Amino acid sequence: MTDDTDARLIEAGRKLFAGDWRFVWASPSIETLPPMAGLEVAFAGRSNVGKSSLINALTSRSNLARTSHTPGRTQELIFFEGPESAGLRLVDMPGYGYAAAPKTKVASWTALIHKFLQGRSSLARVYVLVDARHGLKDVDLDVLKTLDRAAVSYQVVLTKADQAKPAELAGRVAETETALAKHPAAFPVVLATSSRTGAGMAELRAAMVRLLDERRA
Repeated sequence: MTDDTDARLIEAGRKLFAGDWRFVWASPSIETLPPMAGLEVAFAGRSNVGKSSLINALTSRSNLARTSHTPGRTQELIFFEGPESAGLRLVDMPGYGYAAAPKTKVASWTALIHKFLQGRSSLARVYVLVDARHGLKDVDLDVLKTLDRAAVSYQVVLTKADQAKPAELAGRVAETETALAKHPAAFPVVLATSSRTGAGMAELRAAMVRLLDERRA
């Protein structure tokens, strides 16, 4: 890909996410999902990995997605829409793994996530968020296997990159990309981001513009 293409995608991503973004739907169950429309990208990750903070940073809004220091606060699939002409939705998924809730509740969230991933034809990509300080854990690998089985394209995004030393971060990116080579539905490039500093946000926005371009082609 040429530098000109990269620059075009980054600028298009800036304009897209500078537009009006709003909450449109919350689904506690598969039966309550909104009708499929346009292109959807979902954000998955362990509880407290920073999904809501990432969505807020992407859209340059401090409180579009609700953030909490309590793991497991997001208990539904939360849908956000951008400018109508863009045809893009963001989906904030319940965190998996540890959550401050009864095990039966956690099990129901997990079932919701898996059903959604396997039955949503408008879902173009899942961004699997992984803490840059810790890397892939067993619970992440279980989700990657689910995505592989469902043939859902996904890309790993490292969060909290500002909290890792540069050499440590470079090693984490390399080891994650090596692990992903064994997963057929994984996009091979890992993005490192920081919701606090904004690092990696331009590249992540550009990746979504590329998905929109591919859907329209």
